[in-house]
Amino acid sequence: MATTYDYDEAPATYDEGRHQDLGYDPNFVPDSVKSFVVHLYRHIREKNVYEIHQMYEISFQTLSDRLFKDTPWPSVDAVAHYVDNDQVFCLLYREMWFRHLYARLSPTLKQRIDSWDNYCSLFQVVLHRVVNMQLPNQWLWDMVDEFVYQFQSFCQYRAKMKNKTEQEIALLRQYDQAWNVYGVLNYLQAFVEKSNIIQILEQEKEGLEQFTATDGYDYSGGSNVLKVLGYFSMVGLLRVHCLLGDYQTGLKCLLPIDISQQGVYTSVIGSHIATIYHYGFANLMLRRYVEAIREFNKMLLYIYKTKQYHQKSPQYEQILKKNEQMYALLAICLSLCPQVKLVDETVNSQLREKYGEKMARMQRYDDEAFVIYDELFSYACPKFITPSAPSFEEPLVNYNQDAYRLQLKLFLYEVKQQQLLSGVRTFLKVYSTISLGKLANYMEVDEPTLRTILLTDKHKTHAVDSDGKIISNADVDFYIDDDMIHVVESKPVKRYGDYFLRQIVKLEGVINDMDRIKLE
Repeated sequence: MATTYDYDEAPATYDEGRHQDLGYDPNFVPDSVKSFVVHLYRHIREKNVYEIHQMYEISFQTLSDRLFKDTPWPSVDAVAHYVDNDQVFCLLYREMWFRHLYARLSPTLKQRIDSWDNYCSLFQVVLHRVVNMQLPNQWLWDMVDEFVYQFQSFCQYRAKMKNKTEQEIALLRQYDQAWNVYGVLNYLQAFVEKSNIIQILEQEKEGLEQFTATDGYDYSGGSNVLKVLGYFSMVGLLRVHCLLGDYQTGLKCLLPIDISQQGVYTSVIGSHIATIYHYGFANLMLRRYVEAIREFNKMLLYIYKTKQYHQKSPQYEQILKKNEQMYALLAICLSLCPQVKLVDETVNSQLREKYGEKMARMQRYDDEAFVIYDELFSYACPKFITPSAPSFEEPLVNYNQDAYRLQLKLFLYEVKQQQLLSGVRTFLKVYSTISLGKLANYMEVDEPTLRTILLTDKHKTHAVDSDGKIISNADVDFYIDDDMIHVVESKPVKRYGDYFLRQIVKLEGVINDMDRIKLE
């Protein structure tokens, strides 16, 4: 059982209350914060992962809500002497300090640059020194997640040049290496390489490693920090490449993790969702709709079954937001590739409730349909970034929307091409064989144009997967022999067993409810 410390429930002392009234004093350390850092430092030194996790997940949030709702935590200099001025602990404390600042307040440009410097110092220590710590997976995931988020936030901030002060422009010129895209990618790549995580996962397949079985922890007294940061950095790289619009490279970075299996990425809900969201989105943009539908379906079903367990988690709002975004992406995938048989009944009924009407309108491929595609894509896509530095010459312009507009344009161009094919698919679903001439007649085009449309359909319903194999997304396939089109419809396999099992579970539920009713 977790030890309960006095700072968790302690009433605010007179001094603490006064500190909040008079505004923020970075050097004032309330007793409960002293107690927090002393205990956290001790547990980190003792490698007591369970206690560190309790303090990191629960106590830090409790103190933040009670004392630091709209002010930062005390400065690292103010708490350093309570923890023997330990360099690594101070870097970790500052990492949490900045994360709290980003979550509750608006960081200044100088604070954004200082946070970058802190990450550089912390990552240099992990990469180049022997770090004798065990930290909870949740914290290590948050570190990678926040690092990528702050990079994204900095790129968005820097791209809004119109209202920047002269002082801000001078700072941006002076610290032009802060949050540089190559620096961010290099750190994430360095973690992957230095941790040997790819080799570890390979050896695990041969039964020589226990990385997933131990959730990445090292029970022989070593450290899990570099290995787990290397593992989560592969997800971080996928996310950065998605933000840059390079989906192929992003998926390549994730290849060592087998997402068809449980893994360390599923041990932290935020990491699980981020992995599948970005994996699914990248596949959607590469026209691998079947793969995207499969993974979104699995993830949405998982959230549906488990979200009640996360209601008290600080990540709960984020879980709900990503859940809604993935439903929107699933609606897009199914409209472009109607493979409803891949979707679980529960997910499908939720989807129909949220987007049933819109999906019916999206099938029409008229102007109204494009507006809906635009709306769903804009709501559910990642916040794309332009990583290049601005031109500091006059006039200063905002370019923070440029990357998003480009990705939207490419996506809508793809949708427009599908418009041409929806008519052909409608006819193919009706016939098992039809002559080219007859179909051309129905579609009011000449035969050469029809052959072009049919070739386009073949191209659009097939994609290249990560192994370089050509995969089909088609619910209706066909081949042409002389001047006859032969249609091969893939019939869904009816799963009677699943249906009966669901009905049995429902019946048991009804019987249990009836048993609980006491008759007068």
